[in-house]
Amino acid sequence: MAQLYETMYILRPDLAEETQAIEKYQSILQDSGAEILETQHRGKRRLAYEIQKHREGVYVQMNYRAPGTSVATLERAFRLGDDVIRYLTIAQPEPKVEKEPVEE
Repeated sequence: MAQLYETMYILRPDLAEETQAIEKYQSILQDSGAEILETQHRGKRRLAYEIQKHREGVYVQMNYRAPGTSVATLERAFRLGDDVIRYLTIAQPEPKVEKEPVEE
């Protein structure tokens, strides 16, 4: 069953092509059965503390609907690659749709 997820990850600031890295992770999700709802490229920002000898990072946020196995595949790609310095995935609650009362 598909669940809503939000993944925020930080790319190394010295990457030549940030958009290629973003597209790579989007395609990994899509290949594993996810539907990407929104991707926000939040740009380069200063980190609160040094991570892997970097003081800045490029922030990217992805919202998508996917089975849990897709998340595992994405996080494995984050760990194996050297372009992501930090990531966090959170399961989002389904938005509640209120039904309007029917007037008779």
